[in-house]
Amino acid sequence: MRARRSWRARYFGGLSRNTLLLACSSLFADMSTEMLYPVLPVFLTQVLQAGGSVVGFVDGCAQATQSVVQGLSGALSDKLQKRKPLALCGYLVAAFAKPLMGMSTVWQGVFGARLLDRLGTGARSAPRDALIAASVEEPDRGRAFGLESLGDNAGAFLGPVLAALLLYSWHTGMRSIFYAALLPGLLAFLMVVFVVERPAAAAAKSKLEIGARRYPRSYWNYLLATALFGLGNSSNAFLILRAQEIDASLATTILIYAAFNLVAALISYPAGALSDKLGRRALLLASFVISAIAYLGFALAQNILWIAALFAFYGLYSGIFRAVGKAFAADLVPPQSRAGGIGWYGATVGLLQLLASVVAGLLWDRVGHAIVFYYGASFAALGSVGLLLLTPGGRAQRGGRAGE
Repeated sequence: MRARRSWRARYFGGLSRNTLLLACSSLFADMSTEMLYPVLPVFLTQVLQAGGSVVGFVDGCAQATQSVVQGLSGALSDKLQKRKPLALCGYLVAAFAKPLMGMSTVWQGVFGARLLDRLGTGARSAPRDALIAASVEEPDRGRAFGLESLGDNAGAFLGPVLAALLLYSWHTGMRSIFYAALLPGLLAFLMVVFVVERPAAAAAKSKLEIGARRYPRSYWNYLLATALFGLGNSSNAFLILRAQEIDASLATTILIYAAFNLVAALISYPAGALSDKLGRRALLLASFVISAIAYLGFALAQNILWIAALFAFYGLYSGIFRAVGKAFAADLVPPQSRAGGIGWYGATVGLLQLLASVVAGLLWDRVGHAIVFYYGASFAALGSVGLLLLTPGGRAQRGGRAGE
């Protein structure tokens, strides 16, 4: 019994009730979202008879909306010095947008509901991450974000599996998937209801500040390194297309994608905890290198076994990057600016992924499929160099001190 308590203290010490609640909220929210990820393109093209260009338009606009709103929501949260109310509104809006997609009879209805879904997701992300950062002491921040990433990636694993069960084992209609996604969305909202927000450490600002002077130079250097990497980090849809290209069935593709998310879930917490000891940069650098190697593999792979192995390997990158990247952003800004700092970091990642996906789509259609992955690997290598040259090493930096 004593050994069991010692093990828990060693691996989960420093975490709080808020940390667990917010990790559970991410699990349910991502389960709700990922139930629809493999279904939405099929719903648009086969049920609503929309073209492939509509699928790209809907997804691109949704991604851009989430990224911009995430930055603005973080800045607004810092102005108000209130995190929980904004997070709750975002969770509720995103939950009710899911069944609205399923009710749509034309693609424009899906488009509107999808934008509403991403608006809610963008609005909740930065305030929630600021709550996570405030839920633990600084030496345990990596663990806190690692646990949240574990919940997020576990939801991303369970969502497609549940969708596959509903479609292939229980033979429900495709629209029912959208209605069923409401339940985990509401459970995510409920988790945040029980979160206790700490009193603000600083008075609310009289105006909404988003200027460069609000954050230290080290933070902007980190965003620059992240942007260099992000220029080649296109949507996972191209990885799925690569699997389809070598004749993987839809069911096999869904299972491979679920396995990718499972690996990301399993690595998230250990990566976050390790970053508390070794420093964020070392773990992020490892994730960038993994991404470069995986992209080279996707360019060269010729059979489904290799593709499945590469998806699992790429899951290591996904779990490390999500857990450690936001913790690093939180380290580099002062507490009263934390939601905005994490929000603009998320906006940078999202908008650069959108740009990378547009470039990847043009390369895929006009040059060749393999070049998409060579392009991504090149920018992963460039981002690795930028991370080494531009960001502070060693243990996590205290917010606002690094680079002053």
